[in-house]
Amino acid sequence: MIDVLIIGAGPAGLSAAIYVQRSGKKAVCLEALVVGGQIVNTPEIANYPGIKKTSGFEFSMGLYEQATELGAEIEYEKAVSIEKKEDFHVMTESGKEFIAKSVILATGAKNRHLGIDKEEALAGRGISYCATCDGAFYKGKDVAVNGGGNTALEDALFLSNYCSKVYIIHRRDEFRGEPDSLEAVKSKDNVELVLNSTIEEIKGDKALEGVVVKDKNTGALREIAVAGLFIAIGQVPDNKDFEDVAELDAAGYISASEECKTKTPGVFVAGDCRTKSVRQLTTAASDGAVAALAACAYISTL
Repeated sequence: MIDVLIIGAGPAGLSAAIYVQRSGKKAVCLEALVVGGQIVNTPEIANYPGIKKTSGFEFSMGLYEQATELGAEIEYEKAVSIEKKEDFHVMTESGKEFIAKSVILATGAKNRHLGIDKEEALAGRGISYCATCDGAFYKGKDVAVNGGGNTALEDALFLSNYCSKVYIIHRRDEFRGEPDSLEAVKSKDNVELVLNSTIEEIKGDKALEGVVVKDKNTGALREIAVAGLFIAIGQVPDNKDFEDVAELDAAGYISASEECKTKTPGVFVAGDCRTKSVRQLTTAASDGAVAALAACAYISTL
C-alpha cells in the first residue's frame, strides 16, 4: 500500500514527492519517459529563485536526488487508468497495478511542435518553446515568434525588450489573442508582423540561422535571418486516461483551483497539466507542495 502515488516525475511530481516524504508518508512516482520532464532538455535555467544559473539536467537531477534520498521511489511505468475502490487502483501500460491511499496527477503538458525538419535537432540551439525562460539569451539579436494567441503576443512583447527585432509569424491575418496585447505589440517599433504565413523550412545545422516562410495567399517564399525561433502554438496535455476521476476542460487540462483538488476526493493535480495561467518551474514546484500537503491531509482523515 502506497500513501501517495504521483503520476509524473517532472518538477511538479518530484516536488510533491519531496513534500510527501517530509510529511512522514510514502511517495512513489510513476514516470513514462525520463525523470525531470521537458525541462531536462533546457540548456540553461536562469529564472528559478535562489539559483542563478543551472542546466535543466542538473536541476532535474537535484530534485531526483533530494526526493530519493528522502525515501521516494521512482517506477518507470506509464499509468493508463485510475479506479476508485476502497483505495485507488492505478493500472499501467505494462499491466502492473499500484494501490494507493491518494493520487497526485502531475502529467505535465507537451509543447505543440511544428513537425518540420531540424526542429528537434535545433531545440535548445536557437529553437525554444518558452520566451520567459530563454529570451534573455537573445539580447540584441533578431528573433521570431510563431503563433497567433495570447502566448505568442506576450512572448513578442517580452522579447521586444531584449531583442533588436522580433518577427511574429502567424498563419492568419487576425490574432486570437486579446486586443490590448495586440495593440501593445503593434506599438513596438522593433516588432514586425508576418501574416498569412507559415514556416516551411528551418535554416542552420549546428545552430538556428533563419527560417523560410510561405505566404499562403501568393505562395511566395521569404527567408528571414533570426538567431532564435520561439514556437508558441499551444500545448498538448495528456490527461484523457484520467477523465473518470478528474474533470477536463475543453483543451484537455484538468480543472482545478490553486488548492490543486480534482472532482474526486483523494485525487489531486499539480503542474502544467492543470488549468492555470502561468506555467513555469516555480509554479510547478508550488503546485507540487500544495498537492502533496493536501494529499497527506486527506490521508489523515481516512
